[in-house]
Amino acid sequence: MAFDAPTMLTLTVALAAAAALYLAVEWHNVRESPLLFWSAGFATITIGSTLALLRGSGLILIGIWLANGLLVTAHWLFLLGVARFTEARFSRAWYLVFVAWLAMLLLPDGPQWSRVMLLTNSMLVALVTLKASVLLRPHGNSLSVGAAQLRYVLLVHGLFYVAKAMTAVVPGTLIDLSAFRGLIIQVSLVEGAMALMLISLSMTGTVRWRREKRIERLAARDPLTSLYNRRALEARAGDLLKETSPARTGALLLIDIDNFKLVNDLHGHLAGDRLLISLAEILRSYLPERALTARLGGDEFVILLSDTSNESVVTLGNALRQRFNLMASQAFATPQTVTLSIGATLFDQPPASLAALIEQGDTLLYQSKRGGRNSTRVVDRTGEEAGAAGADLRETI
Repeated sequence: MAFDAPTMLTLTVALAAAAALYLAVEWHNVRESPLLFWSAGFATITIGSTLALLRGSGLILIGIWLANGLLVTAHWLFLLGVARFTEARFSRAWYLVFVAWLAMLLLPDGPQWSRVMLLTNSMLVALVTLKASVLLRPHGNSLSVGAAQLRYVLLVHGLFYVAKAMTAVVPGTLIDLSAFRGLIIQVSLVEGAMALMLISLSMTGTVRWRREKRIERLAARDPLTSLYNRRALEARAGDLLKETSPARTGALLLIDIDNFKLVNDLHGHLAGDRLLISLAEILRSYLPERALTARLGGDEFVILLSDTSNESVVTLGNALRQRFNLMASQAFATPQTVTLSIGATLFDQPPASLAALIEQGDTLLYQSKRGGRNSTRVVDRTGEEAGAAGADLRETI
């Protein structure tokens, strides 16, 4: 089978239709809006390439002007999908692309008609394609392999159309759109088929990566407060704990809400959820650099600090309690005051495990609760052998 123009267009129709269907199925599964726009773009190419076959029957307006207009529309839809993926603002000025194409209807039918049509069509396609590539560029290492590949495929595809446009101004070059004659037209058909395959594969990989990252983030976050959950904290705490030394003291603060049950009983569980969310926001606002915080479950939270001191821990604990106590007293009226109890452990050697640290903090926390609540209880274990007695104990109210 010869790879003449009708054959290449038929192949393009098949590839574009398959890509449109594939991306539509992906969109139905994951509901990512870029897939919908990209699927519509490939569907538009399917229709445009089918119409392009009609130019051999003498339907010049449909087979050339409308078919190439749909090609521009398809790339504009690709750009819109990239804008949705990158969450970039899409200026309304890009709608002028269609105004420019409509103006082609005013061209007189003459010897230069094919050149002007090819020049205008190629520049419009190049413009929107290169813009899509530029939108992907600032994301750097945040891009997946698929998204990075999409950026470069769009870049090469756009530059090809720039080169294609330049051939229209070269004197003596044969360009006859109605008969598919001219080397640049033949090369363009081959490039188009290759680009379809690469772009569709890149688009699918791009959105799959985005979905996997989103699922990974959701798995690492507490759904109510958006803080790390215990599993995520354990995964991230290793490097911070390894840095612990006598010169870089670490600390773990275990935090619990006193009389939290009263808020749920008197004001409802939604009020209790609001209280937990408010505490999470307070923790974020006071979180030192390189510190980690997480919700362990219920009304229990944890902060893991690096390069700190006894005084800094006490200051942080007191600040958290004062801020929280003021907020809770203003938001919820209860017979007993809703406050915070904090148990903190300072250490200057990497602990056996994060779980062991949390267990020590848990012991201190409940000592604080038994001692009257609303306090910060700190044990300084720096300079001691693991498990040694006689730790420096401080409690602030």
